[in-house]
Amino acid sequence: MSLKDKTLFITGASRGIGLAIALRAARDGANIAIAAKTDVPDPRLPGTIHTAAEEVERAGGKALALACDIRFEDQVLRAVDACASRFGGIDICVNNASAIALSSTEATEMKRFDLMHQINARGTFLVSKACIPHLKRAPNPHVLMLSPPARLEAGWFAPHPAYTMAKFGMSLCVLAMAEEFKGRIAFNALWPRTTIATAAMRNVLTGEAGLAHCRKPEIVADAAWHIFNRPKSFSGHFLIDDTFLAENGITNFDQYRVDPAHDLMPDFFVPDDIPPPPGSSLKAET
Repeated sequence: MSLKDKTLFITGASRGIGLAIALRAARDGANIAIAAKTDVPDPRLPGTIHTAAEEVERAGGKALALACDIRFEDQVLRAVDACASRFGGIDICVNNASAIALSSTEATEMKRFDLMHQINARGTFLVSKACIPHLKRAPNPHVLMLSPPARLEAGWFAPHPAYTMAKFGMSLCVLAMAEEFKGRIAFNALWPRTTIATAAMRNVLTGEAGLAHCRKPEIVADAAWHIFNRPKSFSGHFLIDDTFLAENGITNFDQYRVDPAHDLMPDFFVPDDIPPPPGSSLKAET
């Protein structure tokens, strides 16, 4: 299995999970369009589209850095067209870009509500829509959303309704488009069992100390790689990273821990009826 010469259009790929997916594909010799907002360095965040492109090239791939805010249709259309023109098409679309604010209903400012829905739900719909004409011409096209299982569980919504609604907008794209394009384009969702060590996790949720309770972005990247190597008939699935990796023969999950001496922190949206696979303990190593 390999992604050699495949072209991936990845949103939010300047850092974190998006960059990890790009680097995993680059090791195969893939073409990567890095579509993200960070064009110049930001002291609060690591990396830019340009540093990410350099990493992709060093890893063995071909990179195209594209400054793109997915809230704006004109920017998305230009970025998608630039990717297809540079690499001759698009094989895989990864909707990774996301905004987060874990606030209650009364504490949620409407500008924050709007931002999350513009990026998470609307942006995912827009990027997918823009890529579909190119994906239709690919031999094994895939669209992947970094979004949770589409289950209406009140406990997932009550603590932070606006954020959960926005993330579920991404998942509903999977539900709808997998059926709409059945047999032609694969649409799937992928979600981590535990929190992942990203800039958003450090800046918004846990602080630097909390990263010790996370897994590395590479666990999501490895799961995504296996999805992309499935045929386009593999569609409409809502996958949890370690469970899917276990189904593909991965047994060593300790390699993904930031710090084996700390318990892992479960993510919000993992169903109780999908327990960790054998070898995937959330407890600290003793």
